[in-house]
Amino acid sequence: MAEDQMTDQAEKQAHPYVGMWVTDDGHIRHELLPNGRYDEARGTRESAYQGRYVVTGNHIDYWDDTGFTADGEFVDGDTLHHAGMILRRKR
Repeated sequence: MAEDQMTDQAEKQAHPYVGMWVTDDGHIRHELLPNGRYDEARGTRESAYQGRYVVTGNHIDYWDDTGFTADGEFVDGDTLHHAGMILRRKR
């Protein structure tokens, strides 16, 4: 990917939801990276899933590197509903 395309992609991902999102029990942890990639940990398994994501408004679409897809909704600045789970922003 050319440098200007990478810059365009990074600018598209410049949204307020970048950062760590965690279930209340701490079992699922999504890190939304500013480059449009995510890293999901599950329990003691770090980097259980990795892939790309796109945020459009309050909606997020995920495509993991194995081909699995998912989506979610940010219901407010600190709460993400994803695949039947509620994740909260870790500060």
